[in-house]
Amino acid sequence: MEVQLTADQQASLRNLSLQTGRTTDELMREAISLLLVEDESFRKDVRHGIEQLDRGEFIDQDEMDERVRQLLRS
Repeated sequence: MEVQLTADQQASLRNLSLQTGRTTDELMREAISLLLVEDESFRKDVRHGIEQLDRGEFIDQDEMDERVRQLLRS
């Protein structure tokens, strides 16, 4: 697989590599791993939210507005 980076991204990646002592390949693999973990977590959270909605576990707009007002007052 090949990834095309902009010149700015390449420069930033090289600088990070120099600062951390890791190769650019290591940094790219780490970044991709983090992206995949974060994506799976996001998808899990969305599925959980949809399941809650399906069970009727939600609050309406008026209740949410009131909660926000209370948070802003404290």
